[in-house]
Amino acid sequence: MALCLDARLLMRKIRDLRCLTSRRHRVKGKWAATRPKYPPTSLALRHFDVTYSSQLGKLWPSVRVALLSERKYGALLNNFCNDDFVEYLASQGCRDFVADRNEHVCMEQNPEVEFSEKSDSTSMEKRDISGQQQLSLPHFSPNIKCFVFPRGDITRFKPARPDRSGLLGYYLMDAASVLPCFALDVHEGHSLLDLCAAPGGKTLALLQTQAIGFLYLNDASVSRTSRLKKVLHSYVPKELLTSERLHITSIDGTKWEEIEPNTFDRVLVDVPCTTDRHSLMEDDNNIFNKIRTGERRRLPQLQLQLLLAGVVAARPGGEIVYSTCTLSQIQNVGVVQEAIHLACENHGIQLQVVDLRPLADMFRNTFHFASDLHLGEMVIPHLAANFGPIYMCKLKRLT
Repeated sequence: MALCLDARLLMRKIRDLRCLTSRRHRVKGKWAATRPKYPPTSLALRHFDVTYSSQLGKLWPSVRVALLSERKYGALLNNFCNDDFVEYLASQGCRDFVADRNEHVCMEQNPEVEFSEKSDSTSMEKRDISGQQQLSLPHFSPNIKCFVFPRGDITRFKPARPDRSGLLGYYLMDAASVLPCFALDVHEGHSLLDLCAAPGGKTLALLQTQAIGFLYLNDASVSRTSRLKKVLHSYVPKELLTSERLHITSIDGTKWEEIEPNTFDRVLVDVPCTTDRHSLMEDDNNIFNKIRTGERRRLPQLQLQLLLAGVVAARPGGEIVYSTCTLSQIQNVGVVQEAIHLACENHGIQLQVVDLRPLADMFRNTFHFASDLHLGEMVIPHLAANFGPIYMCKLKRLT
């Protein structure tokens, strides 16, 4: 009897509390039924478990752990800053991985191989075109400096301080993102197109070379272009931003054939992709959100169109670097293979694949590279060197 009385009193108090609580602050249990059972990050992990376990085999469990762990960053030194941050970064225990590269690499194969179509299929075959027996070391600008903490050290960098003119001393980014800039092999006076430039990390790395004759920056997204401009204003002198050497637009990069074809010495095509780390760690702006399923499925076609646009934008003899931040074979090697085929078939352009193994060999002390790619190179996440993923492939336009 006492228990029934206590229960009735408790229910009466709950009803009284509901009356005192405004309607908009009440929690309705039925709302819970409408909440997503599987957030985008969970959907991304399920997708990667199926796709990458097949693609990477026994390597996937260790890559999976690294992707779900805190990533490492690099500090790209800003040469436009008046203050010297080299000594400061070194005092924090960092090292310039570019200066510490391993130049004693074995070079046994020709850096450039041409791909030709087989008559009975769309597959590609490699053939030596020059007869050279050694690979030449890639060209590096001595002005690009990027500091990282030692292997296994996940210490976070402190935010960069501005100098007297307001320019920040370094830019924090995935250090592996600098590698496509090295692959471009920029020389003095080159004209360069960055077709998908936002948010601006690779653009800043290219500007550090101080060798570019003309730099055209483009991104199809107006909001991302605005973000790119903010980054540049924080790191680049105003006189360079307003000079005729730098041009920024926000147009559809897939239409470049109609804008300025056969022009640039170097083209960087850093395409939108599934952005594997972001997809696993952030629900906001996640491409695995169910409302973005169609957009995600169309990514390989968009990537292919952008790469073909970059090929058309390059002059004969010019070079194109395609890069992503995903492990996906479809978005990486698959897109490059199809672009080589369609460039010949639709545009009459012959492409040559440039071997990037010398670049990978130089930086194996810093990054963990995939070992079995037949096109391009890829940095894969590893707990001791938790950078990437970054995929890159270099093409040379012959005609």
